[in-house]
Amino acid sequence: MREPLLVVVLGPTASGKTALSLALAEKFDGEIVNCDSVAMYRELDIGTAKPTAAERVRAPHHLFDCVDPNEFVTAGEYARRARSVLAEIKARNHLPIVVGGTGLYLRALLEGLFPGPQRSEELRERLRERATRRGSGYLHRILIRLDPAAAEKIHANDVPKLIRAIEVCLASRKKMTELWQQGREPLQGFRILRLGLDPDRAALYDRINRRAARMFEEGLIEETKRLREKYGAGARPLSSLGYEQALQFLNGELSREKAIEAAQQAHRNYAKRQMTWFRREPEVVWLGGFGEDPGIESAAIARVETSLLGIHAADSRG
Repeated sequence: MREPLLVVVLGPTASGKTALSLALAEKFDGEIVNCDSVAMYRELDIGTAKPTAAERVRAPHHLFDCVDPNEFVTAGEYARRARSVLAEIKARNHLPIVVGGTGLYLRALLEGLFPGPQRSEELRERLRERATRRGSGYLHRILIRLDPAAAEKIHANDVPKLIRAIEVCLASRKKMTELWQQGREPLQGFRILRLGLDPDRAALYDRINRRAARMFEEGLIEETKRLREKYGAGARPLSSLGYEQALQFLNGELSREKAIEAAQQAHRNYAKRQMTWFRREPEVVWLGGFGEDPGIESAAIARVETSLLGIHAADSRG
């Protein structure tokens, strides 16, 4: 008997992952599992593009709105939660559909993470202070000296990942790239079909610009103000895309117009980084369009049907 199928819908922000996942869930009796770090937070609604209440009625959804804004979920903790949910879906004989754009969370879920050292808040605070004073490029130069291969994989402006990589190297006295090869526990019990959305870049950027502007129109600044009053300006999700720029407006650092432009640029940059990351995912079936395009939906459904038929054919032979 062959292992059941797990479908992964990946792609850049605003590429229509939600629409495609819903089409697949309705067609194949599926359940949707979130793989977006910010969508896990409660009370962050406008800036996260979570599925709407109407969309969530169409299929079971998991790991949305499950973390308080003053908490932090590591990739390892996400993987533990998601694997537990996948086991429950498997027991119901439903099709699990993992959807999202957080590449590290997806890698932790499917491939497992290396057993890195414990976090050191004291070291992290020192590194954050240096990044603020000297710029993120300073941290990247440190990592180049400690672990050149890791520095190649991490963007020079990605301060959280740079801090973690430096922390791992210093605490373990080993290169992080060496630890990456040790002790991983890949997901067991599923065959994985990765469906990647790859729409035209210009069309994607236009959609990103319109979506970012719409978030401000729909009350992103007001939502950010409420979150700041309740959890403080240092709450981790307020440093995420859109919220960071709304906070800059509230602090008087940017005009509303400039905040929208900065959010649009940040989302476009993020989409580019996502595609760079996902291009390294193995065996992705790339679909050249947006998730709600009828042709893309048909192609994705056909791929899933072929994979499921393969399982059923194997079962009948067994």
